[in-house]
Amino acid sequence: MNPPELKYTKEHEWARIEGNVATIGVTHFAQDSLGDVVYIDVPAAGAEVKQFAKFGEIESVKAVSDLFAPLGGRVAAVNEEAKKTPELVNKDPYGKGWLIKLELSDQSQLKHLMDAAAYTKLTASGH
Repeated sequence: MNPPELKYTKEHEWARIEGNVATIGVTHFAQDSLGDVVYIDVPAAGAEVKQFAKFGEIESVKAVSDLFAPLGGRVAAVNEEAKKTPELVNKDPYGKGWLIKLELSDQSQLKHLMDAAAYTKLTASGH
C-alpha cells in the first residue's frame, strides 16, 4: 500500500529520494480522501520551496486542498502530464501521478519525515 522506500508527511505527501533529487506527490490515502482530482496547481521549474510550506493546490470534485512540501529545494521539474490529466493522481499516485521534482537544499531535512510504517500507523487512525 505505502511503498517502503518513500518518506511521508502528516499532510499526506510523499517523497522519493534519488541522489539529491526528490520526486514529490500525494499519497494513496490523500487521493482516496479527495476523490476525483480535477486540477493541480504547482510552481514552475526554478521556483524555491521551503520544507513544510505550501507549494500548491490540488482540487477535486469535493474540495480544494493545499499541498505542503515534504522537503525544501528548487523545483527541477513539473509533471506536465499530471497537470493536463489530473486523474493520473488518482490512478497512479506513486508513479505517473507525481507532482514535482525538487533539487534538495538540505538532505538533513529527511529526518523530519515519516517512514512507511509510521505513515501507515497515522492513516490507520484516520488522520
